Amino acid sequence: MAAGRTNAKRAEGRLPWECVTARASAFTRDSTGMEGVRERGGSRTQRPWSVYRASTLELSNEMIGLALAGNSQDPDAPVLEFSVACADLLTPALDRKPNSFVSVSCTTPPQAFWTKHAQTEVIEGTSNPIFLSSIAFFQESDINQQTQVKVAVYDVKDRSQGTMYMLGSALFPVKELLQERSHRLQLELRSAENRRVGNITIAAWQMEDGADQRTAVGRLPDNLSGRTVLPVDESLAESMGARMKYASLFRDTLLRSVFGGTMSRMYRLPTTAGNHLRVLEQMAESVLSLNVPRQFVKLLLEEDAARVCELEELGELSPCWEGLRRQIVSQYQTIILGYQETVSDLNAYRGPSFKASSLKAERKLEFMSTNLHVQRMRAQDELGLEHTYDVVTVGAPAAHCRGFKNGGLRKLIQKFEEAKKHSAPSSSQSIVFIPQDVVRAKEIIAHVNTLKTQVGYYAERLSRAAKERSPGGLERTLAILADKTRQLVTVCDSKLLASAIQALNAARPEYIASKASPSADSQHVVLRNDQDTLLATWSGSSSRSSLHVDWHEEEWEKVWLNVDKCLECIIQRVDKLLQKERRPSLGGQDNTQSDLQGGASWKDGCPGAEEAYPGEWSEALYPLLTTLTECVTMMSDKAKKSMVFLLMQDSAPTIAMDLSLQCRRDVVFCQTLTALICGFIIKLRNCLRDNGFLRQLYTIGLLAQFESLLSTYGEELAMLEDMSVGIMDLRNVTFKVTQATGSSAPDMLPIITGNRDGFNVRIPLPGTMFDALPREIQSGMLLRVRPVHFNVGINEQQTLAEKFGDTSLQETINMESLCRLNSYYEQFKEVLPEDCLPRSRSQTCLPELLRFLGQNVHARKNKNVDILWQAAEICRRLNGVRFTSCKSAKDRTAMSVTLEQCLILQHEHGMAPQVFTQALDCMRRVGTREGVIQKNLSGLLPVRDLRLDPGLLYSLPLLALSPNLLLVWIFLSVAYFLAKLRCS
Repeated sequence: MAAGRTNAKRAEGRLPWECVTARASAFTRDSTGMEGVRERGGSRTQRPWSVYRASTLELSNEMIGLALAGNSQDPDAPVLEFSVACADLLTPALDRKPNSFVSVSCTTPPQAFWTKHAQTEVIEGTSNPIFLSSIAFFQESDINQQTQVKVAVYDVKDRSQGTMYMLGSALFPVKELLQERSHRLQLELRSAENRRVGNITIAAWQMEDGADQRTAVGRLPDNLSGRTVLPVDESLAESMGARMKYASLFRDTLLRSVFGGTMSRMYRLPTTAGNHLRVLEQMAESVLSLNVPRQFVKLLLEEDAARVCELEELGELSPCWEGLRRQIVSQYQTIILGYQETVSDLNAYRGPSFKASSLKAERKLEFMSTNLHVQRMRAQDELGLEHTYDVVTVGAPAAHCRGFKNGGLRKLIQKFEEAKKHSAPSSSQSIVFIPQDVVRAKEIIAHVNTLKTQVGYYAERLSRAAKERSPGGLERTLAILADKTRQLVTVCDSKLLASAIQALNAARPEYIASKASPSADSQHVVLRNDQDTLLATWSGSSSRSSLHVDWHEEEWEKVWLNVDKCLECIIQRVDKLLQKERRPSLGGQDNTQSDLQGGASWKDGCPGAEEAYPGEWSEALYPLLTTLTECVTMMSDKAKKSMVFLLMQDSAPTIAMDLSLQCRRDVVFCQTLTALICGFIIKLRNCLRDNGFLRQLYTIGLLAQFESLLSTYGEELAMLEDMSVGIMDLRNVTFKVTQATGSSAPDMLPIITGNRDGFNVRIPLPGTMFDALPREIQSGMLLRVRPVHFNVGINEQQTLAEKFGDTSLQETINMESLCRLNSYYEQFKEVLPEDCLPRSRSQTCLPELLRFLGQNVHARKNKNVDILWQAAEICRRLNGVRFTSCKSAKDRTAMSVTLEQCLILQHEHGMAPQVFTQALDCMRRVGTREGVIQKNLSGLLPVRDLRLDPGLLYSLPLLALSPNLLLVWIFLSVAYFLAKLRCS
């Protein structure tokens, strides 16, 4: 120990940074089985950015085991994390300094081979590199005290070509690093020829539970070897309170059922205050990439099949109308067959839970989002406070498999609307409609379907209340039944509906068509229904009193008047029952009055009390409720058929174009919806205890900000058209949070209902999470979505568009989204206080940010990325969900996400500006976004593609002639198959 103290004093005299405390300077290590020499105070001229905390106690085997068990409070924290720094690296060429990085491999006995675990970023042009990315072993790494770790330093001669060679390596066991008092090793790097090529320092970060357990350390010199560095504090402490609010992608019940395949990277970054930021970067796939398309396409199938049934239920039509119906049904059946095949393909798919960019044009997977991932950054400051930032990254939602020759959805919708305007004059079967009539017809169908179901439901409840003789239940249910029935009558008392019913009757074969020419009065409906020709001129404002048809409107009025009359009879009967219940002594008088009113009731179409009241309430109401239900059913069926007939006429001339456009829109919307659901779930889980966000959510809705980096040139222009329409269609989506029925992963998956007019997504939460929600959300309030979309092209194709093409689409999209964003903020100010919003260190207030964004949007500056940065900051400060896209969500998306992360760390957490460029390069080269590129390039294929290359089979006859070659072929074939199996 005396010798150790002497060495420590010598080291302290030579290199002050080498010793954290006097008691931590004595190194007592066992070098058994180690490659390389541990230096006890060897010459060093630089140190890493971080200062490593010393422990004055020796770790027992039990403590070592506990240290490697991980942190039960934070499952995302690594069980072992260390930083590396090199010094005095030597290269064979003395005229250049190395461009170095460190590769870390490990092996745990009895494993007999090395497995690469991680690597650092490349630092160019220095013999003393200091790496910002730390090496982290997470709980799934399965390391123990006997694990051997090998660090190899490489020199990259040409980054563009990827040529490199190993300078040297060193080896140490995990047990030695943990037993070392300072948790720091200084090792010699040895080349393959066993020459010393430099030193490497391994310094472990020690995790503790509680900020009060931190140990103060001395300050560092402000300048080392001419390079400015900032003094930093000891390792960060874990904050128990902050961790309680944090939802782990690994352990959280909700998130782990939705996300998987999580990749993690750790960084230690200095701040301007002389402390350290502990940054955890994560990226995960989502099972919703497959789950949502399966549900969505099934809903489309049900909707289209219901549409065909509605057309078939119109009954017998004259030949000319029958031909139109057959044409439309045939088109729908083609779409249905295609969607049935898609459902089968999606159900049979057994590949990874994300769609690689190479498969974006795969027809079988066209409804799946491309490269859908959630990108998460956790930043922990010196106080142990956690800050989490999530971005959903996805390839631009677009119908790649359907091509872009004719443009995207915006252009196709415009062409369709023009074709619809000119379809009547150009067609032999001329049909002219007012566009508002078509919209109103769809609304009437939806209202009739809903109200019919509700009337039937409350009629049943009224019957049950009567059977239970519950006066309170009877009154409450009757009030609701009366309200729903009157709403239905109001909907059916429509001029458009009456005219459509008359038109449908005129299309029957037995109808004798009027040979008169169409009336000049614009309020008339005239149909000529011959065997060879069809002419229908329609006006939604037609007068019901002057129609030249045999079927008069009085008959339709009788239908809905009968419903109204039945309702009045039920109300009268309930009133009498309740009066008799409340005044039993006056029963005889009530019976006398009922007898006197019986005849009048029959005259009005209602049975008398003496006929329908034998003593039980249910028997008294049952005939009236049955009559009401039958009348409502007859009225609803007539109304629905007439509207279906109207829509059939409207869609007939352009049905092929209409359905083709609808299919493309379905594909784009499904991809967009999948990304939205992922963003909603992770935002809701992170803000589950943020009352301000939850209040904002159910009051004005969720802000969803989409950022795209597509150029306005070539195919990407059509992709941008697709994406913009898909995002705007999200306005028809609502969310509803429910309590999960079970605790398994399938019970936590979202459930989608609805149709193309509007989809609702139910998000199941575990009971403990659901109980934390406000009463408004628990009661089933529908949560709206407020999407905005900003695009700025940044690649070389955008340069061509700005010089020779057209950027008007990008300008239009940005201006429209600016208006919606301003509207959202104005609505927020009207109904919510400012304290609902998250705090920010920025000195720029939200109104000022919106003003700057407006100036940039209207500036028409080329590649004005300020638009994206400002829109992203506004979204974060308005509690919004962020989405980032490019063509495939790889390169440009990675550039955007990593830049955003570094800007957040610098502006919100005080990261030192001196390391901004190095941190950005580090995240781009060894961060999680590199994993997306690797997954797309590694050939991850579905199981069905795990087969031997057919090319290998062609040489079998030749190989059979040579046993040696045959053995080589068998060996290589097995190796090839195992490699593909491992990749998948």
